[in-house]
Amino acid sequence: MTGKPKLYYFNGRGQMESIHWLLVAAGVEFEEEFLETREYEKLLQDGALLFQQVPMVEIDGMKMVQTRAILSYIARKHNLYGRREQCTVDMYVERTRDLMDVIRVHHKLPPKEKEKNLALNNERATTRYFPVYEKRFVESISKLTGNGDLVDIAYSPICKTLQVLSYKAVMEHK
Repeated sequence: MTGKPKLYYFNGRGQMESIHWLLVAAGVEFEEEFLETREYEKLLQDGALLFQQVPMVEIDGMKMVQTRAILSYIARKHNLYGRREQCTVDMYVERTRDLMDVIRVHHKLPPKEKEKNLALNNERATTRYFPVYEKRFVESISKLTGNGDLVDIAYSPICKTLQVLSYKAVMEHK
């Protein structure tokens, strides 16, 4: 494939969101194909999905899967690793993925367990995740040089997701 990258995913929030944000930050125009079951099964039958899962991005003649690999490729290509060493960026991005995994599990829980789980997730987010990222953002703001980097962009959708979950929890308790 040449031209614009093409993103394949189911219609909804998820792992593709940080890829969207990174492409936008890089100033890259892209196309999207939101998959229905039939289209997903066709990709599987055609062997287009290396690990039989999405997200998948067609870019530079490759069919890339695995969110972190896609993010790393785009960040390297468009110089979005920032001024930090790559391993430091990777640590932040992996920790962000840990938080997303915690959030994903929440949606699969029975309704009675969701409230307890939401309280635990909020506690973890505010004690383990947010202080580290807040310190990092304060340092970045003092050295502001542009549109941000992979750390900023990968973390932003999680903040949005947590806002939505917290809002839903508040609304459910009214």
